[in-house]
Amino acid sequence: MTFRSSPLAAVLAAAALLPLGASAADAPWPTKPLRLVVAFPAGAPGDIVSRLLQPSLQKALGQPVVVDNKPGAGGNIGMQEVLRATDGHTVLVGPDTMFTINPHLYKKLSFKPMEDFVPVTQLASFSQELVCNPSVGVKTLPELLAAVKKAPMSYASGGPGVPGHMAMEMLLATTGATMQHVAYRGPSPAMQDVLGGSVPCGFLASPVVGPLIKDGKLVPILVSGSKRLASQPSVPTAAEAGAKGYEASFAEMMAMPRSTPPAVVDRLQAEIAKAMAAPEVRERLAALDLEPLANTPKEASQRLRTESERWAKVAERINLQLD
Repeated sequence: MTFRSSPLAAVLAAAALLPLGASAADAPWPTKPLRLVVAFPAGAPGDIVSRLLQPSLQKALGQPVVVDNKPGAGGNIGMQEVLRATDGHTVLVGPDTMFTINPHLYKKLSFKPMEDFVPVTQLASFSQELVCNPSVGVKTLPELLAAVKKAPMSYASGGPGVPGHMAMEMLLATTGATMQHVAYRGPSPAMQDVLGGSVPCGFLASPVVGPLIKDGKLVPILVSGSKRLASQPSVPTAAEAGAKGYEASFAEMMAMPRSTPPAVVDRLQAEIAKAMAAPEVRERLAALDLEPLANTPKEASQRLRTESERWAKVAERINLQLD
């Protein structure tokens, strides 16, 4: 007599092979390629860090790691892309402003960043840098403010609501000056137009403009953080340049949909921390003025909440809305 096993019997047989207390959540991860959805264009700090970590993560996880740029709307397009994915292998990469600023600016978001995502880690902190084309003829903040009073002037950023935009609006509110905002799809194209003179100045990520400053092609005015950059010790902070009390620092981070099992989040954070501890990685980050963090999901969440409260006050003060 031939016996056929039922589907139920097959399931029970498979379950019997699992250790006591094991579940699908305990299955090895990852089981397929990992996709890092960078919510900003190539050349942005998050893209730089993702590609720097890519080889180490591939080796540690035993799966290919693909970097996929999905820029637009201050990171919102990339966030939507990740939320649509239900495979447990899609990770969001971008600046913390996606969580700390976007909810205060985009009132019609179809999702809630702080509720729909879980932070994996903050990868590295970075500053924005105010730079001008040499043809503008200014080298300090007082000189720039004087020039702005004489004639209208514009500045470029990597897009509406991104770090450079918010850092500049905060600076303008602090100094009482006015400049017209010209938004681009990322810091690299914005930098190209400042370099070409189409826009006189820009507030852009220091890793993007740093090499051009060193070559004398852009004039640095100030950095947005609380301390000077190691690679440009002569460039003052905004507070040192005359904007008393000003400080705006940012961090590139990774996040996954809230439904992601905690074990997966913890595994990815642990591998990132190991990769970022490597001397060659830290040396490369330092050369780009990126300060490694690789903090835990809990630490990242706490920092996001603190920054969100701070930027909510800034957004209210400058009365900025993007939809």
